[in-house]
Amino acid sequence: MGKEHIVMGIDVGGTGTKYALVDTSTGDLLTERFKFATPKPATPEAIGTSLISAVKHLDWSGPVGIGMPCIVKKGRTLSAANIDKGWIDFDAAGFLEKKLNLPVTMVNDADAAGIAEMSFGKGKDKDGLVLMVTLGTGIGSALFIDGKLIPNTEYGHLKFKGGIAEKYAANSIRKELGLDWEEWSERLCELLAHFERVFNPDMFILGGGVSKKFDIYGHMLKTSVPIVPAALQNAAGVIGAACLAAKQTKRREAHSRKG
Repeated sequence: MGKEHIVMGIDVGGTGTKYALVDTSTGDLLTERFKFATPKPATPEAIGTSLISAVKHLDWSGPVGIGMPCIVKKGRTLSAANIDKGWIDFDAAGFLEKKLNLPVTMVNDADAAGIAEMSFGKGKDKDGLVLMVTLGTGIGSALFIDGKLIPNTEYGHLKFKGGIAEKYAANSIRKELGLDWEEWSERLCELLAHFERVFNPDMFILGGGVSKKFDIYGHMLKTSVPIVPAALQNAAGVIGAACLAAKQTKRREAHSRKG
């Protein structure tokens, strides 16, 4: 295994931040998946300081892929879901590269999870339209057509039931309202049915930490579209962010050779 396949992946969430070293050729974690509480408030400075500690913890000195609960374009974070508004229209990649003194690739957190699942999990070699829905503090989405990502969909922020989707059916809402699995599953099923009507996917993949409990509630979800739990569960965001960083590193190296 060449060292060029090893990348540090980080998944910044509204509640917790996870990180590990990843073999991006196989999707395997090469370390434990470590986790710490996301700083409150989750300002760029606070996140940057916490990520310095994570990098030092792994004694890492190579590329870093970071998934954020934001719309991300060319390294800029254009929105801020469940984190500080200081990330809005912010040069996140540039800021964190200076903080960490390492090459950084930024990606929307749900897109990162989707990339991992389509590469190594339930979406591998799946044609048609696949919609991954991540359920956590909020609701993220990753949309793929014949394996190609349509980035930054953020369907958890669609208007739904007089508010927005993630405020109705996120896993955090289940906990906040003390809903049992059947009550929460009814809400989630309503949302998935809405997504089905709007996007007509060929398959739903449910990700986030709650995916590992799919055997408890999965049979309660009734749609005409197959629903499967993410194979990589809550590690998908870390793996996908690392994989995208590996691709970006190859592009940078190829561009440097041409130059």
